[in-house]
Amino acid sequence: MGKPVFNSAQLELLRAVSVLNSEEDLFALKKAISEFFARRVDAEMNRLWESGEWNEDTLKELETAHDRTPYQQ
Repeated sequence: MGKPVFNSAQLELLRAVSVLNSEEDLFALKKAISEFFARRVDAEMNRLWESGEWNEDTLKELETAHDRTPYQQ
């Protein structure tokens, strides 16, 4: 098996975690990453709402949706 190939984002995260010195640092990094993705989700939801792809009816449909992946045992 060859060497793993990382993209620039992965390399940047590896550099960031290489200098963490405590559980508090790890917690702060996890929080920052979570907040980053939350902002991205918010922006996408706003885009969908403003474009009309999502509306009150879409939300009502989601309230009763049962879209779980069926698993075979």
